[in-house]
Amino acid sequence: MLFVESTSDWRLIHPGAQIGLLEIAQVENSRPCPALEERKLALAEELRQRYGHLSRAELVKLPVMDAYVRYYKRFDKTYPVLLQLESVLHKGKNFHKVSPLVDANFMAELETFVLTASHDVDQLQDKLWMDVARPGDTMVQMGGAVKQIPPNDMILRDEQEICCSIIYGQDNCSPITPKTTHVLYVTYAPAGVPSEAIQTYWQKVLDTVKLCSPEAKIEQQRLLTAN
Repeated sequence: MLFVESTSDWRLIHPGAQIGLLEIAQVENSRPCPALEERKLALAEELRQRYGHLSRAELVKLPVMDAYVRYYKRFDKTYPVLLQLESVLHKGKNFHKVSPLVDANFMAELETFVLTASHDVDQLQDKLWMDVARPGDTMVQMGGAVKQIPPNDMILRDEQEICCSIIYGQDNCSPITPKTTHVLYVTYAPAGVPSEAIQTYWQKVLDTVKLCSPEAKIEQQRLLTAN
C-alpha cells in the first residue's frame, strides 16, 4: 500500500478541500470487456436523459460541478469534466474505448462530476504528498509538453517531481497502460465538494473495475481532509 499524506501548506491554502484515495490491486487491463462497452453506451444515454436539456449556464450551477468551476476560474481555465460532459450531451459523442481502468474513471467522473487521476502504482514512488505548487514548479505532461504549474494549484508529488496537477493533469511517468495491474485513483475535491460525492465515485469505479476484474482487491480507500 502506498504512503500518501498531505502537507501543512496544502491544508492551509485549501481549507475544506478533500482528496480521495482508492488503491486497487489484482486488476486486469489488457483484455476486452464486452460488458463494459454495453455499460458505456447505457451511461451515455442516461446522461443525455438526465442533463441533455440543460444549457452550460445551468450545468455549471449543478451541485459538485459548481465547486470545480469556481476552482478552475481562479486560474482562468474551464473545468475539463464540464467540456467532456457537454460533448456527450450536446455533440452526440459516446465514451471512447481506452482500457477498462481508464474507462472506469472517465465514466465515474461524468456521472459524479468529481475530478480524478488514475496512476499505475508500480510506476510511482512509495511515498507521495498532496501539496501546492510553488513559483517555478514545472511538470512534464503525458504528451511530453512541459508545463509551468500556477502557484497554489493542488498537486501530487513524490520526493523528486510533480506527479499530477489539478490544472494540467498527470505527468508522463505513471499513466495507466495495458500492463497495469495495480492502480491508484486520486480524487481532487476543492472546498464545496461533499465527501458523499467522492464515496459515490468510489462505488461507481469499483463496480466497473470488478465487472472486468472480479478478483480486484482494495488496498486502501480513504480521505485526506484540509480541516
